[in-house]
Amino acid sequence: MREIFVTGESLPIAYHKALVALAEQGDILTCSDWGQMQKEVSMTYVVENPLQEPMVSRLYIGGFYELQQYVMEILDGILDFKIGDGKCWEYTYHDRYYRQLPFILNELRRNPDSRRAVMNIRDFEIDSNNNDPACLQSIQYLIRCGKLHCKVLMRSNDAAQANFMNAFAFIQLQKKIADELGVPVGTYTHRANSFHCYERNFKLLEQYVDGIKNKPLEEITYEYEGFFKDMMAESIPAIKAAVGKLRAEMDTRTKQ
Repeated sequence: MREIFVTGESLPIAYHKALVALAEQGDILTCSDWGQMQKEVSMTYVVENPLQEPMVSRLYIGGFYELQQYVMEILDGILDFKIGDGKCWEYTYHDRYYRQLPFILNELRRNPDSRRAVMNIRDFEIDSNNNDPACLQSIQYLIRCGKLHCKVLMRSNDAAQANFMNAFAFIQLQKKIADELGVPVGTYTHRANSFHCYERNFKLLEQYVDGIKNKPLEEITYEYEGFFKDMMAESIPAIKAAVGKLRAEMDTRTKQ
């Protein structure tokens, strides 16, 4: 497999470089589990300053509502109630990591030089028998030069439909942990052993790359602070209402 490494000062810049590299250097291979072809590389991208504006790429599936909901799924576990026998899911990322957070905080307070602050997301007993096992495998945090750096490892990552939302939410989690530790946010490194685009999204990837190459950055990104963040916040009541309705419906079905 091709190994690709890119860096960018901000998340959109690194993400856009990764998309272009996939489009131009990815190998076209079969994806028999999903009955289609895929374009694939192994990708590592580093965001030098994850909080640098503009923080939001326009080149992802969804808008402010979808991004806010996903951040709430990762940080707050708003869909954890869907886990369990007879329900929808066998896991969420939040459910897999949140019990490990006290260890992460305590370990980095114990020894800021530690290399042990790792959250393991993969659960062998569940994922080895799951048709849709967790893509996220682990997250490691290191304090170096007084900043909290984050290293994410994914076994598989959909470049066109999922990657930006994944990285944006993981950076929000990184900031949350950094704030609790009282240190600034350092670099964000995103490693996907299979960074891919499914055949059904080849045209979408082409459109993304065309925008990256032919439009100025301000036309394919949004400022987060003072603009997109406010729009995301305005969607929270509607998200909570929708989640509440879904939970009530699931509770009713469970009781029947």
